[in-house]
Amino acid sequence: MNKQIVLIAALLCLPFSVSAQRNVRDSIIGTPWISVNYGLNWTAGDMADRHGLLNHVGMLFGYKTNRNWVFALDGAFIFGNQVKETGLFDALVDSKGNITDINGDIAIVRVLSRGYYADLNVGKIFPVLSPNKNSGIYVSMGLGFVSHNYRVETQDHVVPQLELEYRKGYDRLTTGLNTQQFLGYAFMANQGIFNFYGGFYIQEGYTYNRRTVFFDQPDTPVSTDMRLDVQYGFKVAWLIPIYRRMPKEYYFN
Repeated sequence: MNKQIVLIAALLCLPFSVSAQRNVRDSIIGTPWISVNYGLNWTAGDMADRHGLLNHVGMLFGYKTNRNWVFALDGAFIFGNQVKETGLFDALVDSKGNITDINGDIAIVRVLSRGYYADLNVGKIFPVLSPNKNSGIYVSMGLGFVSHNYRVETQDHVVPQLELEYRKGYDRLTTGLNTQQFLGYAFMANQGIFNFYGGFYIQEGYTYNRRTVFFDQPDTPVSTDMRLDVQYGFKVAWLIPIYRRMPKEYYFN
């Protein structure tokens, strides 16, 4: 089924690309941009105290003008399994170092990194080292919202201290303003569906803790200061431009 979906999507994209073959090669065209992207990120600033390597999987919806400006909405789901903080559940561990569920069985508790961001972006393509005027160095910047937290999982076990509202005491929910900068290369083929962009990017989150108490540190006041949560890494995207079909020419004798 998945292979069939990919094949159908490829066939749908192909006519648009072929119909606009002459325009892409010879002139700068305006076209909607849709992309599916993946980013691999390292953390810095305050975020490095909580999260390690992170993955971004997201989409971009926008429009490239006939002057090579790109205006878009960019968003992604953030996930990872490298949590830096330790001792989150020390108060729940018994003398043997285990956390037990409601039945007295040893519970498996996992803590994962989760989050998302959504930005409004503006960018510009400079046709340098490119096969046509629609490809080249791609620079963009964005402004939006970011949220990240710990996801606490107890699998099939029920641990009363970690269920429902109690999880909020451990999740470190953090949200705030997000800025983003990107430098890379965008390629729009003269024909076919091989269109992409990729490069280096960095995000700065100006965020705040959204919980008033951390259950693992009940006697320590939660900081209300602004945090600087930095993520940086590489992003690659499959780009799906939607070209307007060229009009057919008719000749009458």
